[in-house]
Formats: sequence, C-alpha cells, structure tokens
Amino acid sequence: MFEKKSMTELNRVSKDAYAHHIKNEIILILDDVRSMHNVGSAFRTADGFGIKAIYLVGFTPTPPHRDIHKTALGATETVPWKHFETIEAAIQAAKEEKFEIIAVEQTHNSTPLNTFTYKQEKIALVFGNEVAGVSDVALNLSSACIEIPQYGSKHSFNISVSIGIVLWELLRNN
Repeated sequence: MFEKKSMTELNRVSKDAYAHHIKNEIILILDDVRSMHNVGSAFRTADGFGIKAIYLVGFTPTPPHRDIHKTALGATETVPWKHFETIEAAIQAAKEEKFEIIAVEQTHNSTPLNTFTYKQEKIALVFGNEVAGVSDVALNLSSACIEIPQYGSKHSFNISVSIGIVLWELLRNN
C-alpha cells in the first residue's frame, strides 16, 4: 500500500531558507523561448533541482506574469534570474562567473547526454527557441554541445521536458 507524503514529511523549505540552500552550480540560459508556460516550467524545474539561476534572453518572457506563475507555482521567487537583451551578453556574463557554456541541441558533433561528463563544476546550459532551437551564435560560443538521444519519429522534446531530462541525467549521480 502506498500513501502520499504530507507537506511536513516533504521537508519543504521556506522561500527565505531556500535562498541559503546549497545550490548546484548550474545556470539555465533560455535563448528566445516564446512560451510563458515553458518559462514557468523552467523555473519550477530549476527550483526542484536546486539550480543556481536562470538567464532569460531576448524576447523570452520575464516574471512577473500570471501565465509564468501558473506553471512556476512561486519558483520565480526562489530561483534567481536575470534578463539579457542578447545571447552574447548572457553567455559573456556566465563566462565572467567562470561557467562553462554547454548548448543542448542536435548537431553533427554533439555528445549524447547519456555519455556526457562535464569537467568543470560550474556549467551554463543553453536551451533554445521552441521552433528554431539554440541559435547559431550560442552554438559558436559554447564549449560543448549535448543531445538527448531520441527514438521516435519527431526527434523533438518540449523545452520544459528537455530541461528536466538534462538536469536529471547530469545530477543523478551527485
């Protein structure tokens, strides 16, 4: 018999306590992501995995907005975020903080996610637009590119699903 855990048993921390939690040294960079629901989902997933920050780039929607909040469920208040006008500025800011830039995209020289190991403790993962993917500019500024192996006919995951898959795989052995 299975019984759901209570809120107390889940040991959820307050917004203030979360700010002092040890976080994984990972930044999510969302490059021209259109959907507010995808942005909200990115925040909620980042909170769940204890991610350091989210960088929102270009026309990616920013909080506060009810459609972001609808899926973020308050995570826009726990996960630090910044907005950048250009992908170059976002990547430059991450590099200045000593983050290795890793694009998540299907390319000729990408490494399958399940075989990828990162050397540097601090990584910034670039996720691209729902239609066009990671921009060529971002790809050219990345030191590595990882790809989620796929076996169906579409060869495409929703960005929010991709974020969850990538973070789970990268952090599952930590």
